[in-house]
Amino acid sequence: MSWYYVPKPTVVPAESFNPSEDAAALRKAMKGFGTDEQAIIDILCARSNAQRQQISAAFKNELGRDLLKDLKSELSGKFEDVIVGLMTPPVEYLCKQLFKAMDGIGTDEKALIEVLCSQDNDQMKEIAHMYEAMYNRPLAEHVCTETSGSFRRLLTLIITGTRDAPESCDPELAVEQAKQLYAAGEGKLGTDESVFYKIMAHASFSQLEYVFEEYKKMTGRTIEQALKAELSGDFYDALSAIVECVQMAPHFFAKKLFKAMDGLGTDDKTLIRIIISRAEIDLQNIKDEFEQMYNKTLLSAVKSETSGDYKRVLCALIGDA
Repeated sequence: MSWYYVPKPTVVPAESFNPSEDAAALRKAMKGFGTDEQAIIDILCARSNAQRQQISAAFKNELGRDLLKDLKSELSGKFEDVIVGLMTPPVEYLCKQLFKAMDGIGTDEKALIEVLCSQDNDQMKEIAHMYEAMYNRPLAEHVCTETSGSFRRLLTLIITGTRDAPESCDPELAVEQAKQLYAAGEGKLGTDESVFYKIMAHASFSQLEYVFEEYKKMTGRTIEQALKAELSGDFYDALSAIVECVQMAPHFFAKKLFKAMDGLGTDDKTLIRIIISRAEIDLQNIKDEFEQMYNKTLLSAVKSETSGDYKRVLCALIGDA
């Protein structure tokens, strides 16, 4: 099953790791006149998030200072955004991204889709729990106030953790579910969207892969073709994201990165979010997929779209290999 690709990170824990030494080196890089940005990049991009938390603790205990505060006061712009992101525990980081996507006027639906539709149930539970602890309001309730219609119902089902466990699989049920999807979409006039969001938000990713295979066997068309013909807007985008994450998550993220850099201007928020959130999971797979899909490396694309310390920090996280 393609869902079981072997995730390869680009950032792994440093082997000979000494948090006290790193803390002292970071203090030195920020002390006095001017800042040694390269030293900060060299240390923080070559440590795992868990190790960065240990450095932060050593900074506090041994130097009596708040590392995050010091970094914020010394750095600026998108470079600061990346470094602050790297210093934030992963689940907390995703919660902050979700909050930013909904805070203020307007909603960044693309960010909501990217973060929420790519999670399995356990990850989603952790995010929902952390979000409520951080912002004192349930994530599902916040999403409900910012979205509407079938899109809202789909996201709410995903957040409330109704998806089956990753290993749960029933090939016979998959045949039935494929029939239900056909009957709700291509097999009738109009579309019964509720069937789509119930199946796509409840079934495990491995179950959905069976469902999509059965759909193709039954109709001769891919599930993507069916969705495109039947649905539109944010609801279509969200279901498409689930389909892509089921079939090959790195493909989904590679496409998002390409879109973030394609055309005039760069969508830095998306670029930063994906590189930070996937660096310790499967950024190497995303790089491989990117090169295969677009005939250029992710590194070269990022280099041509960014500059200065911002470019250097992203390139360090992506890695040359």
